[in-house]
Amino acid sequence: MKKNNLLVKLNNAGVFREEKWLVKGVSLEINKKEIVTLIGPNGSGKTTTGKIVLNIIEPDEGTVKINTSRVAYVPQKINIDWAIPLRVIDFMNMTSKLNKFEIRNCLQLTGVDHLTYKNLLNLSGGEFQRVMIARAIAKNPELLILDEPVQGVDFNGEIKLYNLIKEISDKLECGILLISHDIHFVMSSTDHVICLNGHVCCSGTPQDVAKNPAYIELFGETAASAISLYRHDHNHTHNQDGSISK
Repeated sequence: MKKNNLLVKLNNAGVFREEKWLVKGVSLEINKKEIVTLIGPNGSGKTTTGKIVLNIIEPDEGTVKINTSRVAYVPQKINIDWAIPLRVIDFMNMTSKLNKFEIRNCLQLTGVDHLTYKNLLNLSGGEFQRVMIARAIAKNPELLILDEPVQGVDFNGEIKLYNLIKEISDKLECGILLISHDIHFVMSSTDHVICLNGHVCCSGTPQDVAKNPAYIELFGETAASAISLYRHDHNHTHNQDGSISK
């Protein structure tokens, strides 16, 4: 990658809280047009590392270099008062005022523009995640951070969402940090994988990580073989309803 494509660089970063290291010795780079995936079991330091990248947490050791202010974040959980009716178009305008053209474009890119006036409460898990991503990309980010983006989505929905994430990276030419404990599909469409368990167990291409003894010890032989089940293929197009045309 060219030097001016570098968005974020962590060098040996660590966070110490309540007499223990939440994460230690993490080094990573995220460049434009690149997907970097953090994987690991619960409590492995994935979200903490994401907060370092977001500049929410300052590391207690190591260094962080952030070369962009155009950062968007899709959290793992969001608190919404479901007793209050909230349409998709209203939700899109909650954190920044957008015109209808901007809203339509973002919802079109994520394949849910037909839901513009629908109540959030009536969306499926996959539809809601697409709306969340649409709201994030409305900021035209150079760096997009997605924390467990397929949570609550069924098997087929996972594949479609990962295809969408790759499509967003290509169209917006942004860097993406994908945080996930889902180790099967996410890895196959990413450029670089970092496996955490309080520290970096291993890192590299999806194929290299899947063969790494540290990864196999952490997730098992089944997980290592399951990665071959899915590969993102670009010789198709995505329809607005999420279906695929050859």
